[in-house]
Amino acid sequence: MSTPDADHPAYPPIRPRLSVEELLAAKNTQPIRSLDDLAADTFESDEELEEFLAFTYAERHRDVA
Repeated sequence: MSTPDADHPAYPPIRPRLSVEELLAAKNTQPIRSLDDLAADTFESDEELEEFLAFTYAERHRDVA
């Protein structure tokens, strides 16, 4: 059995604890001000969304007996 080498600790080094504000500043993030900030315009119309949902439902249930 070998002993751990002083240059190679057995565990990863402990990272300093940062506050939420410090973590956010490090990532250069901005607060979410509205749910609209999270909205994505993936589908151009409700009809396109309905077609996608119908296709997805059919594919998920295709092999179900």
